[in-house]
Amino acid sequence: MSKLCTACSTSYEDDPGITHCKICEDERQFVPVSGQHWLSLSALRATHQNKWQQHQNELFSVQTVPNFAINQRAFLLQTAHGNILWDCIANLDSATESIIRALGGLHAIAISHPHYYSTMQDWAAAFEAPIYLHADDQQWIMRQSPHIQLWQGDEWDLLPDVTLLRLGGHFSGGCVLHWAQHDGVLLSGDVVQVAPGANTVSFMWSYPNMLPLSAASVNTLIHRLDKVAFSQIYGAFAGREITQNAQFIVRQAAERYIRCLQ
Repeated sequence: MSKLCTACSTSYEDDPGITHCKICEDERQFVPVSGQHWLSLSALRATHQNKWQQHQNELFSVQTVPNFAINQRAFLLQTAHGNILWDCIANLDSATESIIRALGGLHAIAISHPHYYSTMQDWAAAFEAPIYLHADDQQWIMRQSPHIQLWQGDEWDLLPDVTLLRLGGHFSGGCVLHWAQHDGVLLSGDVVQVAPGANTVSFMWSYPNMLPLSAASVNTLIHRLDKVAFSQIYGAFAGREITQNAQFIVRQAAERYIRCLQ
């Protein structure tokens, strides 16, 4: 059994001795004014459901409604070598499980950073899929799983045409997924945050507390991103995607960001 932090959806062992969420007490997140609260997965399923959106023939997103915790979406990427779940949401309900099995199950799970670890352990157990997390963020794993596999370095070839890139920034192990199809597609979580107008991006150390990254960190991030080509970028939240000229827009946004800091 496990319990969920209602502010960030991180999954913990259902232990009465666990009264604080380490993720929320970190300065990149926050504990709500109302205090720390917990919820069981069964209670979440009783009041919430998941909605799906198809963005391309092989790319789907899934998000919980009504809003829960950080309210990110996860992505299902279909490839000829197996399906990948990118990032995670807490609510793995029976309908979602049936849809994913109908689409071919999961070959692997990969997550951008600890705010989206959520109930990754339950998804991995349900689909017998490994979870790829960057080793630099292993201190933020709040519930262990035999499916967790830590990777190191700045690149990890997950499948043919699918690569994980460590960009750092928001978290030391913060990464994005690059899919070398359709002129390049980037799934960025909020390591690269697509802005509400879906015409620019930004970079932050803490979004809720509005703490910026340094110019040096953004320079490093962009340098690592220059190793791949992409025309589209899909962010963590609904409607946050740029479907043309994404690489130029990201580069332009980084240059503007650094100018503002200087």
